[in-house]
Formats: sequence, C-alpha cells, structure tokens
Amino acid sequence: MRQISPIALAVALAATFALAPVGQAQAENTPLRVAFVYLGPVGDHGWTYGHEKARLAVENHFGDKVKTHFVENIPEGPEAERVLDTLVREGYDLIFANAYGYTRHAIKVGERHPHARIEIATGFKTSPQVSLFSARFYEGRYAAGVIAAHKTRTGVIGYIASLPVPEVVRGINAFLLGARSVRPDIRIRLAWVHAWYNPAREADAARVLIDRGADILTQHTDSTAGLQVAEAAGIHGFGLASDMHKFAPNAHIASIVNHWEPYYIRRVQDVLDGEWRSGTYWEGLDAGMVSLSGPHNVSAEASVAGAEALRAIAEGKLEIFAGPLIDRDGQLRAAAGETLSDNDLLEMNWFLEGVEGELPN
Repeated sequence: MRQISPIALAVALAATFALAPVGQAQAENTPLRVAFVYLGPVGDHGWTYGHEKARLAVENHFGDKVKTHFVENIPEGPEAERVLDTLVREGYDLIFANAYGYTRHAIKVGERHPHARIEIATGFKTSPQVSLFSARFYEGRYAAGVIAAHKTRTGVIGYIASLPVPEVVRGINAFLLGARSVRPDIRIRLAWVHAWYNPAREADAARVLIDRGADILTQHTDSTAGLQVAEAAGIHGFGLASDMHKFAPNAHIASIVNHWEPYYIRRVQDVLDGEWRSGTYWEGLDAGMVSLSGPHNVSAEASVAGAEALRAIAEGKLEIFAGPLIDRDGQLRAAAGETLSDNDLLEMNWFLEGVEGELPN
C-alpha cells in the first residue's frame, strides 16, 4: 500500500526480474534469519497487521528452518536506513520492509553490503540487493464499488484518502468504475488525511464525509477508525488491508484483504534454495494476493454481483481500466477498445468524472 512511485516503479516493472548473483543455498541445520521492518504498529489491524500475520505464517510453514524478528513503527526517513543497516550487520539473511519510503535507504544499504537481500513493499527502484513487491489492491476496490452501488441510498460514497499518490488515485477511480457499472449516477467525495495511519484524523474525515451526504464509507488508510464512526452513525463502510469486521459488525460490508503469506513463503524458500534474485512482483486476485472479505450487511444480489466481479477480474474476463475513459477535465485517457497499461496505472494522477474533491500536488 505505501506509495507507488509514478515513474520509477514503472521503469522497474519494465526491468522485471533484473538478475542478481544467485547466493549459496542455506547451510544445513543453520536457521535462515529473516527480519521484518514495519512502518506502523502491529496492532493497527490493517496494513502492518497483515504483514505481521504473514511473518507468523512464515514461522509456521518453515518451523526451525527459519528464525524471524520484527521492528515496528519505523518512519520513512534516515531511521529506516539505520535499522536496515543494523539488521544486515547483525546477519539477517533476508529483510522484508513494508513501506515505499524505505526504498532509497535500502538501495544505500545494499551498496554498502553486496550480500544483502532486501524486499520492499510498493517500492520504486530495484538493485541487485533490493527487490520490490506489491498487490493489485485496485482489483478488490472495483468489486467493492459494485457492492456499494447496490447498498447506497444517497448515491454518495465517502472516501477517506491517505496521500495523493498513484496507488491511492488508482483505487479511487477503480471503486468509482465498479460502482458506476451498476449505478451511473454514483459520486465519490474525498477527504484527505495526509497520513497512512492516524486514527484521529481518519475519524474526523469520516464525520465530515457523513455530514456531506455519504451513506457508505471506504478508506485507503490503515486504522479501523472510519468504520467505527460509521457504526456509531448507523451507516456502512469498507475496510482495508485486513478483515475489520469485528470492529464494526453492523457497519462493515467487506474489507480488501492483502495476503502476503504466499509471497513471503515463496521468497524465503528461494533463499533457502540459493535461488533468490532481485525483481519486481505485482500480483492480484489471480495470484491470491488480494481478496475481499465478507460481504456482510448487504443483499444477496449485492453479494452475488461482487463475487461475479471478482471472478471476472481474476479470470481476465474483466479489464477494469478499459476505454473509453475520460477524466473529469474532459481529456481522453483511453479510447474505446484500449486498456490502460501497467505503466499508465503506475503513473495515474487524474480522476474520472464523478470523483469530487481536489487532488493535492
């Protein structure tokens, strides 16, 4: 989730599987040391919580073949470089770090330690020591939009937005496209909190959106605060990154859930086999990296429609960003018969008509 760079990651995707020297297989009877560096707290019940679940899955899968360790609440600045460098010096064989802003610091660490293996979630640049991975979250957002369109009475969806980066913009547009495939009059109203995790701001944004007519909330933020406001207000909403149902059982419809477990296990096995190489990995519903929990508190019709959308996307029968696509300024972004490329998606800095709210610079 954490910021996908508009241009640099596109370049990295074009160079997918840029090879690094293959390391030696792990020595027998020596556990592989794997570290995890987290942007937020493991108790956020969203983004970091999902990565922590995946760390525990690694332990469960490999048993005494691995030894894991995590560090939480590491900001996207010089502190990240210090932590990464320390972990490499302490002998960790593989490091997973879950924030875009760690990338430049990981590159520097790799330059100092050619034997390092670092994996950055949603990063923007590879090197022989630094690999990138992310999920196609927008696929789940499209299906959530389909479900929301069946549920809303006002036709107004409130969107708690974190930062104005392509990942967030792409998700907003995907949600709108899903909703408008059912109801062409749907509107999305934005409230920016300028943070990935700030429960107080998220709650305030939720209240503002409800006051502006939203009867469905969704979010690109990490806490459960927005859903809890929805619960108190008697409306409904969608969670993100982990299943948030227990925090707002009467309000929660579904959560876009990230499944890092298969990827983490695969990459740990690569190191054990001496086959780890740097590359760029961007996977979605078809690879099981994204799913939609629930749904709850909706009609059978809405539930079936959401499931059908998920299935069509996973099977490649539904292209979310297929033309004609015209942005809210009247510019043609994709003609009929065209589909936006991955590079187009990674650079997305425009909104479709129907999205109400500024796109900050």
